[in-house]
Amino acid sequence: MNNFFASEYKMFIICIISSFVLALIAGPILIPILKKMKFGQNIRDDGPQSHLKKAGIPTIGGLIFIIPAVIVSMSFSKDKDMLLALVTTLLYGAIGFADDYIKIAKKRSLGLKAWQKILAQLAAALFLGYIAGGTNQTGTEILVPFTGKFFDLGMFYIPFIVFIILGTVNSVNLTDGLDGLAGGITIVVLGFFAVISLAIRNLGILVFCGSFIGAILGFLRFNSHPAQVFMGDTGSLALGGAVASLAVIMKLPLFLAIVGAIYVAEALSDIIQVVHFKRTGKRVFKMAPLHHHFELSGWAETKVVSVFIITAIILCLIGILAFN
Repeated sequence: MNNFFASEYKMFIICIISSFVLALIAGPILIPILKKMKFGQNIRDDGPQSHLKKAGIPTIGGLIFIIPAVIVSMSFSKDKDMLLALVTTLLYGAIGFADDYIKIAKKRSLGLKAWQKILAQLAAALFLGYIAGGTNQTGTEILVPFTGKFFDLGMFYIPFIVFIILGTVNSVNLTDGLDGLAGGITIVVLGFFAVISLAIRNLGILVFCGSFIGAILGFLRFNSHPAQVFMGDTGSLALGGAVASLAVIMKLPLFLAIVGAIYVAEALSDIIQVVHFKRTGKRVFKMAPLHHHFELSGWAETKVVSVFIITAIILCLIGILAFN
């Protein structure tokens, strides 16, 4: 094996194992603290009845994978691409943390006000778009799937990127509704970006992917069914920020329609449900987002999660084929 690739493989595996172990250590430390602070999850009354027993399970558990991933990423790389992805992830994680904290500690059910969420997320998206394209860190070109050709968005780059980032972050947030679902799917999507980063020899991004894959795997030890802790908006917005930043930095935002199709389907189901109900008073799905529709159709929670993750794996394999 080429020495360059051999060293990258080893670094990637070391990052996964290191962050995995740190997450396993962080879980037993943070979960009791979250319980003591009474950071319990509120459950929708109109949702699947099986979810009512989850009320009170600690949330803000995203810290269990965010902290180890940051430690390992910073320990193995100071690459500018890695740092940009990490800062973006932390910005969205901070927005999610503020939302979670207000919901639970301040007993305000909606958390941050709508305009505060939009403004904060928009600012973070503009930051990433400006640094990535406006300062020519990666340029304003994006790769078109299956063609091997780049398309220069020029002056439309930042508006397009902001749309992609906001859509991705909020889609991942909607996907976080079942034990292990958002984490499991995001591990697969990060695996796609890891494969591509290896192909283009971007060690910083490979370190970032490995660090988050390992940390999320460790988190799933506590979040898989039946969950002992939930990631909350702290975790889901951070994961959305991670996926979006990787797509932008690697010039692959269009690939999110393929590898992130589960996220897209979850968001579209929610939008379709709301629009159709307002127009007709009837529902298209038994409940939105999409994972709840399958639950109410008789699928066990674990089956929904496993089928969605399997689908994500196939989609990411197609995404790899689309990268020429």
